[in-house]
Amino acid sequence: FKLRPISFSNNSCYLPPLRCPAIARLEPRNGSPESYVIHGGRTPNNEMSSALYVLSMESRGCNRKLTLCCQEKELAGEPPSARYGHTVSVVHSRGKRACVLFGGRSYLPAGQRTTETWNSMVDCPPQVFIVDLDYGCSSAHYLPELTDGQSFHLALSRGDCIYLLGGHTLASDSRPSRLLRLRVELLLGSPKLSCEVLDNGLSITSAIATRLSPARHEYVVLGGYQADQQKQLQCHLVALDENGIRIEPQAAPPWNGEISSSRLWFGGSLGKGNALLAVPAEGNPAPADAFFLYQVSFEQEGADEENGNQGYSQESTDLEDSTPLEDSEELYFGRDPHEMLEMLDSDGEGGVYNEDDEEDETQTGYWIRCCAACQVDPNTWEPFYSTELTRPAMIFCSRGEGGHWVHAQCME
Repeated sequence: FKLRPISFSNNSCYLPPLRCPAIARLEPRNGSPESYVIHGGRTPNNEMSSALYVLSMESRGCNRKLTLCCQEKELAGEPPSARYGHTVSVVHSRGKRACVLFGGRSYLPAGQRTTETWNSMVDCPPQVFIVDLDYGCSSAHYLPELTDGQSFHLALSRGDCIYLLGGHTLASDSRPSRLLRLRVELLLGSPKLSCEVLDNGLSITSAIATRLSPARHEYVVLGGYQADQQKQLQCHLVALDENGIRIEPQAAPPWNGEISSSRLWFGGSLGKGNALLAVPAEGNPAPADAFFLYQVSFEQEGADEENGNQGYSQESTDLEDSTPLEDSEELYFGRDPHEMLEMLDSDGEGGVYNEDDEEDETQTGYWIRCCAACQVDPNTWEPFYSTELTRPAMIFCSRGEGGHWVHAQCME
C-alpha cells in the first residue's frame, strides 16, 4: 500500500483539507466524465464549510500521476448551510438526476452563542435539500416524518429512493435503530418528496458501506460504532431491490487483537466488497502518527466457481513508505480494483512501477523557492497547517502568465 502524489490542473480552485464532508459519485453522463460531489466538512481550523465542489480526473500523465480538476459550484435558491457529518446521494427520476443532501451538525447560530457555548455543536434542522447541478439551483424541503436531525448515518440510493440508515442525534445523545426511505420524483417545476419510516433499521454511526457488485445494489456494512467508543463488530448485508430494502446479519471476519482491542477505527470503501480499515497503533510509549491498515474483502455468493460459499479475508498492510493518516476524518474516493489495473496497463508497461517515472522534486515541486520572500527551508521546516504531515501545503496562485505554485505560508 503506497500513497502516490497527485496534482491539480491550472483551472482548479483551491480544495481545502476537509473533515467529514459529504461525498457522492457522479457517473459519466452526456460526455461529462466520472466525478465526485463534495459538500461541507470542517477545516483544520475547525471552521465549517458550505462550499460544494465537483472533482473529476482531467488527465493521467506518462508517469501515472493523476491530474485532477476541482471546480466550486455556485448554488442559487436555498443552498444548504455549512455543516459536517451529513450525506449527499444521487437520485435518478424521469430521465433526470439530482443530488439529495440531508443531516449533519454545525455550530450554534451566532445570535445564540455565549462565552460558554461558543464552540457548542447542534444538529442541523431536519431539512432535505435537492441540488440540481446542471442548473446550479437548490431547494429546501421539510417532511413531517423527519422530526430531528441526525449525523454520521449511511445513505444508500437506488433509482429515485434513498435509504437513511442509523445515525446519531445530538439533542438526545442517542443512536436509534432508525431506517427512513426518501422518494424523490423530479417533476417539471418542483420535485415531489415523500418519506416512509421503516422498522428494520440499525443502531450504528460512522459505518462503511462497500458495494459487492456494480450490477447489483448489494452492500456490506461494516465498522462504525454502536455506542460511544464501543465499536460495532457485527457486519450486515444490505440489499436494495424493487420491493424495498433487506438487512441480514453477515459473518464478520475474525478480527485480530489490534482491531478488537482498539477504541477507534475508521476507513473507507475500496469497491467490489473490499474495505480499508485503520486502527491506531498502541504501545507504551504510544507511537506517534502510526496506524495499522487492514484490507477486508467479502465475496459475493456464487462468485467463486469452485465453491459457492461466501468468504472474507483480513490482511495487514505494510506502512513503510506510506504517509501516516491523520485521523478518522480523511477523504476516500473508491475505485474498483479492475479499473485501476486497466489504467495502469494502458501505457503498455504492464503496470510495473518504475522509480524513474517519478519527478525529481529537488528541481520541481515542494522544495523550491516559490517567491522572492520565501523562507521555507527543508532542514528547519515546521508545519503551518495541522494537516501538513511531511511537506508544506502548496496553493496555486493564478497571478501572472500561467500562474505558479506558492507555499501556504507565502500566499500573502
